Amino acid sequence: VFFAFYVMTYGITMGIAMAANLMTLYMFYEMLTLVTLPLVMAGMSREAIMAGRKYILYSMGGAAFAFIGFIFIFTYGTSMDFIPGGVLAGADIVGKERILRAVYVLAVLGFGVKAAIFPFHGWLPSASIAPTPVTALLHAVAVVKAGAFAIIRITYYSFGTGFLKGTPAQYIVMTFAMVTIIYGSARAVKEPHFKRRLAYSTVSNLSYIVFGASLMTPLGLSASLSHMVYHAVIKISLFFCAGAVLIRTRREYVRELDGLGRKMPVTFATFTIGAISLIGVPPFPGFISKWNLCTAAMAEGSAFALCGIAVLLISALLTAIYMLVPVIRAYFPPIDFDPKTVRDYRDPGYKMCLPFMVFSLGIFVLSFTSPWVMRVFDRISSLM
Repeated sequence: VFFAFYVMTYGITMGIAMAANLMTLYMFYEMLTLVTLPLVMAGMSREAIMAGRKYILYSMGGAAFAFIGFIFIFTYGTSMDFIPGGVLAGADIVGKERILRAVYVLAVLGFGVKAAIFPFHGWLPSASIAPTPVTALLHAVAVVKAGAFAIIRITYYSFGTGFLKGTPAQYIVMTFAMVTIIYGSARAVKEPHFKRRLAYSTVSNLSYIVFGASLMTPLGLSASLSHMVYHAVIKISLFFCAGAVLIRTRREYVRELDGLGRKMPVTFATFTIGAISLIGVPPFPGFISKWNLCTAAMAEGSAFALCGIAVLLISALLTAIYMLVPVIRAYFPPIDFDPKTVRDYRDPGYKMCLPFMVFSLGIFVLSFTSPWVMRVFDRISSLM
């Protein structure tokens, strides 16, 4: 049953990605909530059940906000299809610009529940109670990226950047993204639980994508798409490593990682590669997408966009803190550390090591193929 829901999640995510109109996207978006709920509650512990309740309540509220956007696009748009430049045009929207822009903000916040936009992020750290394959699915690929993808779709293909750019609607969404970036990074620094620290990191990084989309320029869209892909590969690798530590040692907190680097060399070497990439050290993918976001914000030129550059730099510093602390503790334990406490621990078998090693290799591949990857994203964004 578990794997049936797991496979359905991937299928529904593909449906969201390939949806050609807002109705299809919304239908698959709602189905995604239903099929991922049993995965969040898979452990059936009290914490898992509470996490599932929180997830479904947040998702239902977000779906209601998103549905408002659906109704207004159906009423005032020229089509429900996704058309570059948007579908709002003609005499029907004259005099209704303000309410339509307000509806856009509500729709972004609705879809933003799955993208963990502050203050609608609370379900995501709680969902880290789920099994590691599920948290990797939730935090890196399917659920959270579905929310970010839906925001990109309605911004560029439904409401349209020509209708939104330079208006309070754009700056409100940009502000939500910047606040979430700082909040998620700061909470990750303070979070002692290993997987929840990665969850708050996801909260922050998802809003990198939203920030890029809110620039409403081809460069911003290209940077947003690049971070969506690069973050997915990096974060899957990190969550798989955290899961390997949990399975082999039953240690859940960062303070319990002392000395494990030498006992689990493959796991922590892979984790270190992912951590360095997420921080944004050149030439890793994390640096490339963050550089593109800063470049796009500079080109956009508004005060909000320039403020976003400062936010990205502060977040990068906080990312270095919360990602390097587990690495340092694993490789350089305190002086009073007793090696006997980790004597019996080893890397997991090759069946568990192979997946995160493959994603680690993927990080290197993306590092050296980024010009070709960015060319694809630039071609997509040029259609706007």
